[in-house]
Amino acid sequence: MQVSVETTSNIERRMTIGVPAQEIDQAVQKRLQETARTVRINGFRPGKVPMSVVKRRFGDGVRQEIVGEIMRDSYVKALQEQDMNPAGWPKLEPKTLEEGKDFEFVAIFEVLPEIVLGDLSKISIEKLASEITEKDIDTMIDNLRRQQATMKSVKRKSKNKDVLTIDFKGSIDGEEFEGSSAEGHKLTLGSEQMIPGFEKAIVGGKAGEELEIEVTFPEDYHNEDLKGKPAKFDIKIHEVEEPQLPELDTEFFSKFGIEAEDEASFRKEVQKNMERELKQAVSNKVKNDVVDGLLETTDVDIPAALSDQEIDRLRQEAVQRFGGQVDFQQLPKEIFQEQAERRVKTGLLFQEVVKVNDLKVDPAKVDEKIQEIASTYEQPSEVVEHFNSSPEQKSQIESSVLEDQVVDYVLSQAKVTEKKVKYEEAIQAGQTQR
Repeated sequence: MQVSVETTSNIERRMTIGVPAQEIDQAVQKRLQETARTVRINGFRPGKVPMSVVKRRFGDGVRQEIVGEIMRDSYVKALQEQDMNPAGWPKLEPKTLEEGKDFEFVAIFEVLPEIVLGDLSKISIEKLASEITEKDIDTMIDNLRRQQATMKSVKRKSKNKDVLTIDFKGSIDGEEFEGSSAEGHKLTLGSEQMIPGFEKAIVGGKAGEELEIEVTFPEDYHNEDLKGKPAKFDIKIHEVEEPQLPELDTEFFSKFGIEAEDEASFRKEVQKNMERELKQAVSNKVKNDVVDGLLETTDVDIPAALSDQEIDRLRQEAVQRFGGQVDFQQLPKEIFQEQAERRVKTGLLFQEVVKVNDLKVDPAKVDEKIQEIASTYEQPSEVVEHFNSSPEQKSQIESSVLEDQVVDYVLSQAKVTEKKVKYEEAIQAGQTQR
């Protein structure tokens, strides 16, 4: 087998592979002999069909099969000989197919990029620091109560946290615009669901009232045609409802999976959950900043095969989130292109940090992570046993821990500053997906 490799780009290779005619012919002859022993043809007894008949009837098809198999096998063998690491399956193109002549084909494929990590000391990381106050716990419990609230229609003037049923119709310079109107819309005052100024302008309105308000779309509004433009809205209030908050009792506590006998015990459990969320949010924010820093300091070529695989994964995740009612391939690939490329680059960069610094998974950190996950369940010991007895599940934890170790290593090299923020700000920062 003869092999030559041409570098056509940083990550694309064009490999030409030659296979002696004898190897092809022998494989074809062997396959035809096997076919002759089992094939049934009218006029001949089983196993007695002349080879000339078998070759005439099946020769071309068998040769195509053999050529396909030899291309795949020869490609894999050539990769091993050349010590090459492809990023995906190649495009195989036969060049010669004539019987009796040496067979030659081309394999076009991408390899994993060679990465030279940038100067990690130039990466700047802002690490958030936050404490959970009694007011934060009060706010969280109030939100939980509002999730379980019943609504009562009232005749008084509306106030923040009331739910209004409204019709509205908007216009700019007398012309309606897309999304400017709705009927029977449920709006919680103070939720900031509408554009700035809209909700504030109708606080105090009562059921049956009709209002005309003027607001201005913000300069950073997502619709380019509406940015910074003043608009008028005609509004009719059909109903004002006041949330009736449930009592803080054992029945309410149980709705959130918390076994507490009194409000003090419930507050402690709520605080524990908030602390877990805060820790995760701070960790997410740091990891995002680390990824941003790596991407800014290191150039990475992305193999199209890896990008396409990640796009398909994202499309499948999107379909699952929305109930799996459509084929994921119907979703436009372009929607997921940027996110897929970021994920692929992140994976390649993390692998390089692991390789260059010879990082190994810390078993103690794996156990700590499993214990942390188990602590959120009613039977922690069973959860620990589940992870330890499932190689696949434990492998996922190990991968997560290794990622954390990569983040810790980059932090040890980067410029890290601490910023004190409120609980809600930290949670929101940690939820930002990039």
